[in-house]
Amino acid sequence: MTDHKADIVSQVQEAFHSKQPQCITAGNSKNFYGRKIQGTDLSLLNHAGITEYEPSELYIKARSGTPLSEIEKIIAAEKQMLPFEPPHFGPTATFGGMTATGLSGPRRVSHGAVRDCILGVEIINGKGEVLQFGGKVMKNVAGYDVSRLMCGAMGTLGVLTSITIRLNPMPVCEKTIAISTNCQEAILKMNELARKPIPITATFYDGSELYIRISGSLSTIDKCTEMIGGDEIDKADLFWTNVREHTHEFFFTELPLWRISVPSSTDILNIEGAYAMEWNGALRWYATDANADAIRNEADRAGGHACLFRGIDRKDVFHPLAHATRLINLKLKQTFDPAGILNPGKIYAEI
Repeated sequence: MTDHKADIVSQVQEAFHSKQPQCITAGNSKNFYGRKIQGTDLSLLNHAGITEYEPSELYIKARSGTPLSEIEKIIAAEKQMLPFEPPHFGPTATFGGMTATGLSGPRRVSHGAVRDCILGVEIINGKGEVLQFGGKVMKNVAGYDVSRLMCGAMGTLGVLTSITIRLNPMPVCEKTIAISTNCQEAILKMNELARKPIPITATFYDGSELYIRISGSLSTIDKCTEMIGGDEIDKADLFWTNVREHTHEFFFTELPLWRISVPSSTDILNIEGAYAMEWNGALRWYATDANADAIRNEADRAGGHACLFRGIDRKDVFHPLAHATRLINLKLKQTFDPAGILNPGKIYAEI
Protein backbone atom coordinates (compact mmCIF):
# COMPACT_ATOMS: atom_id res chain seq x y z
CA MET A 1 0.00 0.00 0.00
CA THR A 2 1.26 3.46 -0.92
CA ASP A 3 0.17 6.74 0.65
CA HIS A 4 1.15 9.83 -1.34
CA LYS A 5 -1.38 12.15 0.32
CA ALA A 6 1.23 14.56 1.65
CA ASP A 7 2.67 15.05 -1.84
CA ILE A 8 -0.80 15.62 -3.30
CA VAL A 9 -1.65 18.16 -0.58
CA SER A 10 1.59 20.02 -1.25
CA GLN A 11 0.95 20.19 -5.00
CA VAL A 12 -2.62 21.44 -4.54
CA GLN A 13 -1.56 24.08 -1.99
CA GLU A 14 1.12 25.37 -4.34
CA ALA A 15 -1.36 25.40 -7.23
CA PHE A 16 -3.88 27.32 -5.10
CA HIS A 17 -1.39 30.08 -4.37
CA SER A 18 -0.12 30.25 -7.96
CA LYS A 19 -3.61 29.81 -9.48
CA GLN A 20 -2.23 27.00 -11.67
CA PRO A 21 -4.94 24.66 -13.06
CA GLN A 22 -4.54 20.99 -12.18
CA CYS A 23 -5.55 18.08 -14.41
CA ILE A 24 -6.32 15.15 -12.09
CA THR A 25 -5.24 11.83 -13.60
CA ALA A 26 -4.85 8.18 -12.62
CA GLY A 27 -5.43 5.20 -14.92
CA ASN A 28 -6.94 7.42 -17.67
CA SER A 29 -9.24 4.63 -18.87
CA LYS A 30 -12.11 7.16 -18.89
CA ASN A 31 -10.14 10.17 -20.09
CA PHE A 32 -12.38 10.33 -23.17
CA TYR A 33 -15.35 11.27 -20.97
CA GLY A 34 -16.11 14.94 -20.40
CA ARG A 35 -14.65 18.10 -21.87
CA LYS A 36 -11.00 18.46 -22.80
CA ILE A 37 -9.05 20.42 -20.22
CA GLN A 38 -5.59 21.90 -19.81
CA GLY A 39 -3.46 21.94 -16.68
CA THR A 40 -0.54 20.48 -14.78
CA ASP A 41 -0.90 16.73 -14.24
CA LEU A 42 -1.86 15.76 -10.70
CA SER A 43 -1.48 11.99 -10.73
CA LEU A 44 -3.15 9.75 -8.16
CA LEU A 45 -2.01 6.52 -9.77
CA ASN A 46 0.55 5.75 -7.06
CA HIS A 47 -1.77 6.72 -4.21
CA ALA A 48 -3.09 3.18 -3.93
CA GLY A 49 -3.98 0.40 -1.56
CA ILE A 50 -6.95 -1.09 0.28
CA THR A 51 -7.00 0.34 3.80
CA GLU A 52 -10.06 -1.43 5.24
CA TYR A 53 -12.13 -4.40 4.21
CA GLU A 54 -14.72 -6.01 6.43
CA PRO A 55 -16.55 -8.79 4.53
CA SER A 56 -18.95 -9.33 7.41
CA GLU A 57 -19.86 -5.63 7.39
CA LEU A 58 -20.12 -5.43 3.59
CA TYR A 59 -17.88 -2.43 2.99
CA ILE A 60 -14.45 -1.67 1.59
CA LYS A 61 -12.26 1.43 1.89
CA ALA A 62 -9.40 2.09 -0.51
CA ARG A 63 -7.22 4.89 -1.84
CA SER A 64 -8.24 6.42 -5.11
CA GLY A 65 -5.39 5.03 -7.22
CA THR A 66 -6.18 1.42 -6.32
CA PRO A 67 -6.83 -0.65 -9.47
CA LEU A 68 -10.52 -1.46 -9.80
CA SER A 69 -9.64 -4.99 -10.94
CA GLU A 70 -7.70 -5.55 -7.70
CA ILE A 71 -10.68 -4.55 -5.58
CA GLU A 72 -13.07 -6.73 -7.56
CA LYS A 73 -10.72 -9.72 -7.28
CA ILE A 74 -10.39 -9.41 -3.51
CA ILE A 75 -14.10 -9.03 -2.81
CA ALA A 76 -15.00 -11.79 -5.29
CA ALA A 77 -12.95 -14.19 -3.14
CA GLU A 78 -15.50 -13.45 -0.40
CA LYS A 79 -18.39 -13.87 -2.86
CA GLN A 80 -19.10 -10.15 -2.80
CA MET A 81 -19.39 -7.52 -5.53
CA LEU A 82 -19.67 -3.81 -6.27
CA PRO A 83 -23.47 -3.51 -6.57
CA PHE A 84 -23.55 -1.12 -9.54
CA GLU A 85 -21.30 -3.23 -11.83
CA PRO A 86 -18.99 -0.36 -12.85
CA PRO A 87 -17.45 -0.22 -16.34
CA HIS A 88 -13.66 -0.24 -16.54
CA PHE A 89 -13.08 0.79 -20.18
CA GLY A 90 -9.54 -0.55 -19.86
CA PRO A 91 -7.23 -2.49 -17.54
CA THR A 92 -5.93 0.66 -15.81
CA ALA A 93 -9.29 1.69 -14.30
CA THR A 94 -9.05 2.90 -10.71
CA PHE A 95 -11.31 3.15 -7.68
CA GLY A 96 -11.10 6.93 -7.80
CA GLY A 97 -11.94 7.12 -11.49
CA MET A 98 -14.97 4.92 -10.89
CA THR A 99 -16.21 7.35 -8.24
CA ALA A 100 -15.28 10.60 -10.00
CA THR A 101 -17.11 9.67 -13.21
CA GLY A 102 -20.02 8.01 -11.40
CA LEU A 103 -20.65 5.59 -14.26
CA SER A 104 -22.70 2.48 -13.51
CA GLY A 105 -23.14 -0.71 -15.50
CA PRO A 106 -26.07 -3.02 -16.32
CA ARG A 107 -26.87 -3.86 -12.68
CA ARG A 108 -27.74 -0.21 -12.04
CA VAL A 109 -31.35 -1.06 -12.89
CA SER A 110 -31.76 -3.15 -9.75
CA HIS A 111 -28.95 -2.20 -7.35
CA GLY A 112 -28.69 1.56 -7.77
CA ALA A 113 -25.96 3.87 -9.03
CA VAL A 114 -22.44 4.46 -7.71
CA ARG A 115 -23.61 7.39 -5.57
CA ASP A 116 -26.23 5.18 -3.92
CA CYS A 117 -23.46 2.97 -2.54
CA ILE A 118 -20.99 5.64 -1.41
CA LEU A 119 -20.54 5.57 2.37
CA GLY A 120 -17.73 8.07 2.79
CA VAL A 121 -14.92 9.92 1.07
CA GLU A 122 -11.76 11.79 1.90
CA ILE A 123 -10.89 14.67 -0.41
CA ILE A 124 -8.40 17.49 -0.78
CA ASN A 125 -10.25 20.68 -1.63
CA GLY A 126 -8.98 23.44 -3.91
CA LYS A 127 -7.10 25.11 -1.05
CA GLY A 128 -5.17 21.97 -0.17
CA GLU A 129 -7.23 21.12 2.91
CA VAL A 130 -7.94 17.47 3.75
CA LEU A 131 -11.65 16.92 4.41
CA GLN A 132 -13.54 13.77 5.38
CA PHE A 133 -17.24 13.10 4.84
CA GLY A 134 -19.47 10.13 5.69
CA GLY A 135 -18.45 6.93 7.40
CA LYS A 136 -18.89 3.18 7.07
CA VAL A 137 -22.67 2.78 7.26
CA MET A 138 -25.58 4.36 5.39
CA LYS A 139 -27.24 7.19 7.35
CA ASN A 140 -29.96 9.72 6.71
CA VAL A 141 -28.57 13.25 6.38
CA ALA A 142 -29.94 16.76 6.22
CA GLY A 143 -28.69 19.08 3.48
CA TYR A 144 -25.98 17.97 1.07
CA ASP A 145 -24.59 14.47 1.36
CA VAL A 146 -21.09 15.56 0.35
CA SER A 147 -19.84 12.00 -0.12
CA ARG A 148 -22.40 11.44 -2.87
CA LEU A 149 -21.84 14.94 -4.21
CA MET A 150 -18.29 13.95 -5.13
CA CYS A 151 -19.60 11.03 -7.17
CA GLY A 152 -19.82 12.18 -10.79
CA ALA A 153 -18.21 15.56 -10.03
CA MET A 154 -15.27 14.57 -12.26
CA GLY A 155 -12.74 15.99 -9.80
CA THR A 156 -14.07 19.54 -10.11
CA LEU A 157 -14.94 19.83 -6.41
CA GLY A 158 -12.04 18.01 -4.82
CA VAL A 159 -9.24 15.50 -5.27
CA LEU A 160 -10.59 12.14 -4.13
CA THR A 161 -7.97 10.43 -1.98
CA SER A 162 -10.03 7.68 -0.31
CA ILE A 163 -13.46 6.14 -0.87
CA THR A 164 -15.62 3.81 1.21
CA ILE A 165 -18.18 1.75 -0.70
CA ARG A 166 -21.02 -0.54 0.34
CA LEU A 167 -20.83 -4.05 -1.11
CA ASN A 168 -23.42 -6.69 -1.96
CA PRO A 169 -23.28 -10.49 -1.84
CA MET A 170 -22.98 -12.14 -5.24
CA PRO A 171 -26.20 -13.74 -6.50
CA VAL A 172 -26.56 -17.46 -5.98
CA CYS A 173 -27.54 -18.03 -9.59
CA GLU A 174 -28.14 -16.01 -12.77
CA LYS A 175 -29.67 -16.68 -16.16
CA THR A 176 -30.00 -14.48 -19.24
CA ILE A 177 -32.78 -14.96 -21.75
CA ALA A 178 -33.28 -13.38 -25.19
CA ILE A 179 -36.55 -12.41 -26.85
CA SER A 180 -36.84 -11.35 -30.48
CA THR A 181 -38.96 -8.19 -30.67
CA ASN A 182 -39.19 -4.67 -32.06
CA CYS A 183 -38.29 -1.50 -30.16
CA GLN A 184 -41.79 -0.47 -29.13
CA GLU A 185 -42.62 -3.94 -27.86
CA ALA A 186 -39.29 -4.11 -26.04
CA ILE A 187 -40.07 -0.88 -24.15
CA LEU A 188 -43.51 -2.17 -23.18
CA LYS A 189 -42.09 -5.56 -22.15
CA MET A 190 -39.34 -4.08 -19.95
CA ASN A 191 -41.75 -1.76 -18.16
CA GLU A 192 -44.33 -4.48 -17.73
CA LEU A 193 -41.79 -6.85 -16.18
CA ALA A 194 -40.40 -4.09 -13.95
CA ARG A 195 -43.80 -3.85 -12.25
CA LYS A 196 -43.76 -7.53 -11.36
CA PRO A 197 -41.91 -9.25 -8.48
CA ILE A 198 -39.23 -10.61 -10.80
CA PRO A 199 -35.54 -10.26 -9.79
CA ILE A 200 -34.37 -8.66 -13.05
CA THR A 201 -30.83 -7.32 -12.69
CA ALA A 202 -30.10 -6.18 -16.25
CA THR A 203 -31.80 -5.50 -19.56
CA PHE A 204 -30.33 -4.68 -22.97
CA TYR A 205 -32.02 -4.19 -26.31
CA ASP A 206 -29.83 -4.12 -29.42
CA GLY A 207 -32.46 -3.29 -32.02
CA SER A 208 -33.75 -6.81 -32.57
CA GLU A 209 -33.18 -8.84 -29.40
CA LEU A 210 -34.19 -8.01 -25.85
CA TYR A 211 -31.84 -9.56 -23.27
CA ILE A 212 -33.03 -9.98 -19.69
CA ARG A 213 -30.87 -11.15 -16.79
CA ILE A 214 -32.54 -12.73 -13.76
CA SER A 215 -30.70 -13.31 -10.47
CA GLY A 216 -31.67 -15.34 -7.43
CA SER A 217 -32.20 -18.93 -6.40
CA LEU A 218 -32.40 -21.59 -9.10
CA SER A 219 -36.07 -22.29 -8.36
CA THR A 220 -36.94 -18.58 -8.58
CA ILE A 221 -35.08 -18.19 -11.85
CA ASP A 222 -36.81 -21.21 -13.36
CA LYS A 223 -40.25 -19.85 -12.43
CA CYS A 224 -39.43 -16.40 -13.79
CA THR A 225 -38.01 -17.79 -17.01
CA GLU A 226 -41.20 -19.75 -17.59
CA MET A 227 -43.24 -16.59 -16.94
CA ILE A 228 -41.19 -14.37 -19.28
CA GLY A 229 -40.53 -16.80 -22.11
CA GLY A 230 -37.61 -16.48 -24.52
CA ASP A 231 -34.47 -18.57 -24.88
CA GLU A 232 -31.49 -18.84 -22.53
CA ILE A 233 -28.21 -17.60 -24.03
CA ASP A 234 -24.77 -19.16 -23.70
CA LYS A 235 -21.81 -17.31 -22.18
CA ALA A 236 -24.07 -14.81 -20.43
CA ASP A 237 -21.28 -13.43 -18.21
CA LEU A 238 -19.26 -12.54 -21.30
CA PHE A 239 -22.30 -10.96 -22.90
CA TRP A 240 -22.90 -8.59 -19.97
CA THR A 241 -19.19 -7.81 -19.71
CA ASN A 242 -19.28 -6.77 -23.36
CA VAL A 243 -22.31 -4.55 -22.72
CA ARG A 244 -20.68 -3.01 -19.67
CA GLU A 245 -17.30 -2.42 -21.31
CA HIS A 246 -18.71 -1.31 -24.67
CA THR A 247 -17.11 -4.23 -26.45
CA HIS A 248 -20.53 -5.38 -27.65
CA GLU A 249 -20.74 -4.97 -31.43
CA PHE A 250 -23.23 -2.10 -31.15
CA PHE A 251 -20.56 0.13 -29.63
CA PHE A 252 -18.04 -0.44 -32.45
CA THR A 253 -18.81 2.72 -34.37
CA GLU A 254 -16.94 5.71 -35.74
CA LEU A 255 -19.99 7.91 -35.18
CA PRO A 256 -20.48 10.05 -32.08
CA LEU A 257 -21.98 8.00 -29.23
CA TRP A 258 -24.76 9.68 -27.24
CA ARG A 259 -25.92 8.61 -23.78
CA ILE A 260 -29.52 9.69 -23.23
CA SER A 261 -31.39 9.32 -19.94
CA VAL A 262 -35.19 9.39 -20.16
CA PRO A 263 -38.16 7.99 -18.21
CA SER A 264 -38.15 4.25 -18.84
CA SER A 265 -41.57 4.22 -20.53
CA THR A 266 -40.57 6.85 -23.11
CA ASP A 267 -41.52 5.84 -26.63
CA ILE A 268 -39.03 5.59 -29.50
CA LEU A 269 -37.02 8.83 -29.71
CA ASN A 270 -37.06 10.83 -32.92
CA ILE A 271 -33.30 10.56 -33.50
CA GLU A 272 -31.74 9.09 -36.62
CA GLY A 273 -29.08 6.41 -36.18
CA ALA A 274 -28.44 3.04 -34.58
CA TYR A 275 -29.65 2.70 -31.00
CA ALA A 276 -29.58 0.38 -28.00
CA MET A 277 -31.33 0.48 -24.62
CA GLU A 278 -30.49 -0.47 -21.04
CA TRP A 279 -31.99 -0.07 -17.59
CA ASN A 280 -35.53 -1.08 -18.61
CA GLY A 281 -35.49 1.66 -21.26
CA ALA A 282 -34.26 4.49 -19.02
CA LEU A 283 -30.85 4.58 -20.74
CA ARG A 284 -30.71 4.99 -24.52
CA TRP A 285 -27.52 4.82 -26.57
CA TYR A 286 -27.41 6.42 -30.01
CA ALA A 287 -24.60 6.17 -32.55
CA THR A 288 -25.41 9.12 -34.77
CA ASP A 289 -24.05 12.22 -36.45
CA ALA A 290 -27.38 13.99 -35.97
CA ASN A 291 -27.31 17.63 -34.89
CA ALA A 292 -26.45 18.00 -31.19
CA ASP A 293 -29.14 20.61 -30.54
CA ALA A 294 -31.77 18.38 -32.16
CA ILE A 295 -30.71 15.45 -29.96
CA ARG A 296 -30.86 17.55 -26.80
CA ASN A 297 -34.22 19.03 -27.78
CA GLU A 298 -35.59 15.51 -28.22
CA ALA A 299 -34.21 14.53 -24.81
CA ASP A 300 -35.83 17.63 -23.30
CA ARG A 301 -39.14 16.78 -24.94
CA ALA A 302 -39.01 13.35 -23.29
CA GLY A 303 -38.17 14.83 -19.88
CA GLY A 304 -34.58 13.61 -19.95
CA HIS A 305 -31.07 14.74 -20.81
CA ALA A 306 -28.38 13.86 -23.34
CA CYS A 307 -24.62 13.50 -23.00
CA LEU A 308 -22.09 13.20 -25.83
CA PHE A 309 -20.38 10.14 -24.36
CA ARG A 310 -17.79 9.74 -27.12
CA GLY A 311 -17.11 12.11 -29.97
CA ILE A 312 -14.59 14.39 -31.61
CA ASP A 313 -16.30 17.60 -30.48
CA ARG A 314 -15.80 17.76 -26.71
CA LYS A 315 -16.72 21.41 -26.16
CA ASP A 316 -20.35 20.83 -25.13
CA VAL A 317 -20.50 17.33 -23.73
CA PHE A 318 -23.17 17.51 -21.05
CA HIS A 319 -26.76 18.70 -21.22
CA PRO A 320 -27.18 22.45 -20.55
CA LEU A 321 -28.17 23.22 -16.98
CA ALA A 322 -31.32 25.01 -15.95
CA HIS A 323 -30.58 28.46 -14.51
CA ALA A 324 -31.26 27.53 -10.88
CA THR A 325 -29.21 24.34 -11.13
CA ARG A 326 -26.35 26.21 -12.76
CA LEU A 327 -26.25 28.71 -9.87
CA ILE A 328 -26.11 25.87 -7.33
CA ASN A 329 -23.24 24.24 -9.23
CA LEU A 330 -21.32 27.52 -9.42
CA LYS A 331 -21.78 28.05 -5.68
CA LEU A 332 -20.50 24.56 -4.92
CA LYS A 333 -17.47 25.10 -7.15
CA GLN A 334 -16.71 28.39 -5.38
CA THR A 335 -17.04 26.71 -1.97
CA PHE A 336 -14.86 23.68 -2.62
CA ASP A 337 -12.46 25.16 -5.17
CA PRO A 338 -12.39 28.97 -4.78
CA ALA A 339 -9.44 29.47 -7.14
CA GLY A 340 -10.97 27.21 -9.81
CA ILE A 341 -7.86 25.06 -10.20
CA LEU A 342 -9.29 21.52 -10.01
CA ASN A 343 -10.16 20.04 -13.42
CA PRO A 344 -11.50 23.44 -14.55
CA GLY A 345 -14.03 23.10 -17.36
CA LYS A 346 -14.21 19.30 -17.22
CA ILE A 347 -18.02 19.28 -17.00
CA TYR A 348 -19.00 22.80 -18.07
CA ALA A 349 -16.82 25.69 -19.20
CA GLU A 350 -17.41 27.66 -15.99
CA ILE A 351 -17.21 24.69 -13.57
